[in-house]
Amino acid sequence: MQKVEHIGIAVKNLEASKKLFESLLNTFCYKVESVESEMVSTAFFKVGDTKIELLETTNPEGAVGKFIEKRGEGLHHIAYEVADIHAEIKRLKAAGFVFTRQEPFRGADNKMVIFLHPKSTNGVLIELCQEIVGG
Repeated sequence: MQKVEHIGIAVKNLEASKKLFESLLNTFCYKVESVESEMVSTAFFKVGDTKIELLETTNPEGAVGKFIEKRGEGLHHIAYEVADIHAEIKRLKAAGFVFTRQEPFRGADNKMVIFLHPKSTNGVLIELCQEIVGG
């Protein structure tokens, strides 16, 4: 793993939360994006070398919708940048970690992503992400 790429925060209202985080972080949101496969709308902020991703569900049955229903708004996941997502998946599976899916998929911000199940990471949802080259 190379670095913390971003921190994901589940929110109920993306527009209201964008304003809150613009004020809190003293910077503007640089990208808003919808990820239909994950049933979320996202907003990104850059703070130093790290990004903050706000996630609002577009469907209460999606993972973020269920998360907010169960736990409320707040820290959703920590994402780590990796150089080779397939090699990291293989390494982590061999070490006994469990993933929420079998294969990585296209996520927000031009990344291939996959999540480690929180049951295998002390209750923290971990995302691995790799930049899509030429994407």
